[in-house]
Amino acid sequence: MKSLKSLNKYFYRYKYHLAFGVLCVIISNLFAIIPAQIVRHSFDLVNDSISLYFAFGGLDLQQNFYGIFATSILIYGLLIVAMALLRGFFLFLMRQTIIVMSRHIEYDQKNEIYQHYQALSLSFYRQHNTGDLMARISEDVSRVRMYTGPAIMYGINLVIVFVLVIGYMISVNPMLTLYSLLPLPILSFSIYYVNQIIQRRSDEIQKSLSRLSTFTQEAFSGIRVIKAFVREQESTGRFNDESNEYRHRSLQLNQVNSFFFPLMSGLIGLSTILTVYVGGIEVMKGNITTGNIAEFVIYINMLTWPVTSLGWVTSIMQRSAASQKRIDEFINTLPEITSNTDHRVDIRGDLSFKDVSFTYGYSGTKALRNISFDVKAGEAIAIMGTTGAGKSTIAQLIARMYDTTGGQVLVDGQDIKDYNIRDLRSQMAQVPQDVFLFSDSIYNNVAFGAPTSTEGAVVQAIKDADLYENMSSFPEGIQTKIGERGITLSGGQKQRVSIARALVLNPKVLVLDDCLSAVDTKTEDTILRNLKRIMDGKTTVIISHRVSSAKLADKVLILSDGEVIAQGKHEDLLQNNQWYLEQALKEQEGASADNLVNN
Repeated sequence: MKSLKSLNKYFYRYKYHLAFGVLCVIISNLFAIIPAQIVRHSFDLVNDSISLYFAFGGLDLQQNFYGIFATSILIYGLLIVAMALLRGFFLFLMRQTIIVMSRHIEYDQKNEIYQHYQALSLSFYRQHNTGDLMARISEDVSRVRMYTGPAIMYGINLVIVFVLVIGYMISVNPMLTLYSLLPLPILSFSIYYVNQIIQRRSDEIQKSLSRLSTFTQEAFSGIRVIKAFVREQESTGRFNDESNEYRHRSLQLNQVNSFFFPLMSGLIGLSTILTVYVGGIEVMKGNITTGNIAEFVIYINMLTWPVTSLGWVTSIMQRSAASQKRIDEFINTLPEITSNTDHRVDIRGDLSFKDVSFTYGYSGTKALRNISFDVKAGEAIAIMGTTGAGKSTIAQLIARMYDTTGGQVLVDGQDIKDYNIRDLRSQMAQVPQDVFLFSDSIYNNVAFGAPTSTEGAVVQAIKDADLYENMSSFPEGIQTKIGERGITLSGGQKQRVSIARALVLNPKVLVLDDCLSAVDTKTEDTILRNLKRIMDGKTTVIISHRVSSAKLADKVLILSDGEVIAQGKHEDLLQNNQWYLEQALKEQEGASADNLVNN
């Protein structure tokens, strides 16, 4: 229950919903008790009036007596109907307050979790899989809502019904009350026990369904690979295995469910039999009337669902506490990237790395060792090196996706940690090596970089990325939907959409993280010519494996195993660095071969 204490802030936020809901619960139960007392009076009236009715046999007074008797019964009936309607009205209000409150809490909690997810650093996402994150914001929050809504509502109803009904039953006849309530604790425990089994098997079904859905999604996503390696039969066999497992789990759950209602009906029937039997004995003793037996039967039926719900509510609270504990694990995770001060200013674009070292905390990999370089505003620097040299890590540090483990990153001579993170990143644009596109139109994917940009600016960015001619051949042009993660585009087209997304922002600092690796030489030349114009006045960091991209830079930095092994201008490195010269010659040979094929 300690985990559920963190939900108290939501109850306080919606205290008026909760208070009015409790009031409606009390009133609705009062309108349920009153009809039981009316029924008692009706039974007693019938019992007392029958002998009198027959005593007046043959007299005119008998008809007058019958009219008074019938009118009284009719009034009692109308009162019961009126009480039922009023009770139904307040039950409606009860659900419209407490259940609606739970939906508000669910909405607030999901938004709070999502906003917290947004604030967490990339290292958090590297340590947790997407499925787990999704489960906590969907399934766990839904389970918690069952506590803040139905469990709270039925729990309050249980307490109020017990206080009102049992208190009144004891005042009428303690002995009859004891025997009437005897099976109800057994019912509650049985429901709790059966519900535990149902919940456990439901969880197993959910896990089985999750595996089945995951397998199906992977099979559809990788259908080309399955067909290419002729693995359709094996895939179908695995699907059958997962389907059989899901069917088996579902049948096990149905077996348990088949005992649920017979068990409940049997124990309720036992309670009713005891009430009639013991009540009959008490009537013969003259302690109660026959109307009291009918009244007690109604009370037993009133208590049946609250007592039944006790086990159900207890199970919900346990599951909700476990889910809330899982949620709190993430909510209590503090963002690693925070600003020392809230410095907001239009940056010029000076970049400096001062003895920067960086180690990935989740893996212990030392990516950078004492890296130092300076880039003045408006200049361009190219960073080259072998795979795993630490090039992309520098791009992440510039955007402050991570903080250095040693040294400083300076922007305009000030520590990057002093800037407001959102303000700083809004003046930078990064084209990542791993392109991600949304399931939307090409236009919206490009405009994502600057949502307030004009259509002309978006089209110009698409042209600068040498993508406009390709898009003109699409069915709906730049408004064409590109599917999940841009599946309808080629690798080079995806990269160019990503470049256009960065260019439309018109940033002060532009970081190109190996963004031309999937395009051919001709397209690369076109994009580079456009970039040369666009880079004017912008601080540009070009991370690449190609010397052709480095030609645009004012200086080139060569990394190896996280360390700077050479730096200088393009021309100087061609003369003084063997690795750089070899890369240039390889590209020249490749370009010559391409020209030969094209000619």
